[in-house]
Amino acid sequence: MNSQKTTYSLLELALVSEGHSLKQTFNNSLALAQEAESLGYERFWLAEHHNAVNIGSSATAILIGYIAEGTTTIRVGSGGIMLPNHSPLIVAEQFGTLGSLYPNRIDLGLGRAPGTDRETAQAIRSDFMQAAHSFPSDIEEIQKYFSIDNVHSKIRATVAEGVEVPIYILGSSTDSAHLAAKKGMPYAFASHFATQHLENAIDTYRKEFQPSEILEVPYVMAGVNIIIAETDEEADRFATSLIRMFVGIFTGKREYLQPPTAMTQELREIMQHPQVHQMLKYSFIGSKATVKAQVKAFLDHTKADEVIAVTNIFDVKDRIRSYELFAEIMDELNVEK
Repeated sequence: MNSQKTTYSLLELALVSEGHSLKQTFNNSLALAQEAESLGYERFWLAEHHNAVNIGSSATAILIGYIAEGTTTIRVGSGGIMLPNHSPLIVAEQFGTLGSLYPNRIDLGLGRAPGTDRETAQAIRSDFMQAAHSFPSDIEEIQKYFSIDNVHSKIRATVAEGVEVPIYILGSSTDSAHLAAKKGMPYAFASHFATQHLENAIDTYRKEFQPSEILEVPYVMAGVNIIIAETDEEADRFATSLIRMFVGIFTGKREYLQPPTAMTQELREIMQHPQVHQMLKYSFIGSKATVKAQVKAFLDHTKADEVIAVTNIFDVKDRIRSYELFAEIMDELNVEK
């Protein structure tokens, strides 16, 4: 691991469990954020997704405001806003407003994927592919809108000028690593599902990093799936909801997050299917002792400056308990350095 303390944070999709309303889901997200704040998590990020019945974080900026209003110290932001879906001006206005309402607490993570299927991406923005190619210049445009130097420009995001909202580049391939390094910006890699390019991406980012006014040295965040329970067996049972969710992604039959069941041989075989196994490579499931060893190995391998955990468990109480145990693990690992 790094000799420096490894920061730990939380990524939320507002997953809708079977039998739960959207209102219950959003309330559960807030309860989770409040608990994360008390446990010492650095930030609570929400991911933008569309046209998925089991994901509630579609209107991401609105949910960020809801979470920020119900907390006091934890940083709240996007992990991320899928920039090709949006006008840079509107993004600057939304996050400038959030940054004014909740000073020094709002983060803006930006990605270039659609966060949905091809047809829905076209419905969101007919020129999506062109917009995706404009990702680097759109980031610069957002930075311009946040700058106080833009005060004399003909086009302004007046609510954003001079507001402190750090921008992060998100990625799941080496393309984003080159960009984050060139711009001297912090880099968050989606290794909770895009595992194949993690090593190459962070190696590229660190080797090519150019210091900037934003950042003097590289800063890597890495996503992991975390499911922790009192025993390995209980954690395996919780993980059956995650396995079924990924099967739904592969088969195109998405459904509400399902209640856990006993871990069967069939589900274990699904976990070992090459495609599923690859996507869930950085999924740490088990008791506190089991997961602590897995997380330590991951941090020793990646030297990540920050780990951002995703916990897809059906019941919010079990999710909160998992995040409690993960915070204990990170605090212990930081002491042991």
